[in-house]
Amino acid sequence: MRYSRQRELILRQVQSRCDHPTADDIYTAVRDECPSLSLGTVYRNLNGLVQQGDILRVTVPGKADRFDRDTHPHGHLCCRSCGRVLDVPVNADALESIWSQYKGAKVEEYALSLYGLCAGCAHEAG
Repeated sequence: MRYSRQRELILRQVQSRCDHPTADDIYTAVRDECPSLSLGTVYRNLNGLVQQGDILRVTVPGKADRFDRDTHPHGHLCCRSCGRVLDVPVNADALESIWSQYKGAKVEEYALSLYGLCAGCAHEAG
């Protein structure tokens, strides 16, 4: 991917946030700084940044994709009440012991998503 000011703004926006923003969130945050930016351009650049490995895509069924600045192996908890997406640490050794059961298989990447309630929503629900 060639360098562009718009791509740099989008990447900086994702990297500055820990809330796993949507493309709409990113568009809203950077459009004042770059009024000529379109939502389509945001989507294209996010897809390119994911393909390059600069950011991660977090797929939430039935909702807009979210984007994550942390490209290290980890999982996500998607809260069904408030919609927040939180990082979840993953024990790589435990996962490897699962993978090792599949003789000859080579795991190249994984996505671990948990669905339920975040601590705040679980507390409110009692």
